[in-house]
Amino acid sequence: MAKAKKKEQVKKGPTLEPHQIIIKPMVTEKGVYQSNELNQYTFKVNALATKTEIKNAVEGLFKVKVVKVATQNRKGKPRRYRFTWGRTKPWKKAIVKLDAEHRIDFF
Repeated sequence: MAKAKKKEQVKKGPTLEPHQIIIKPMVTEKGVYQSNELNQYTFKVNALATKTEIKNAVEGLFKVKVVKVATQNRKGKPRRYRFTWGRTKPWKKAIVKLDAEHRIDFF
């Protein structure tokens, strides 16, 4: 019996440049702790970006070696403006773990 070949995965959607994937770094108390103690950095990223695209973008923009990428899709929160209710936009967050020899300096 011949084994069936797997189809090559084709990315749907637009091809994004590294500066379009990484929107901004998230500088928070928790993020500063993670960067100092765990060598992990948090970024707000494009919702269409995959983990491999995020890894390549961080390595290309900051010239570092990425070990692991974890992503979270964050829901928008309900907010009130005067008498009407609305929602903030949903967004995507990436936590990037770097190799022990590499660091990113934001300050």
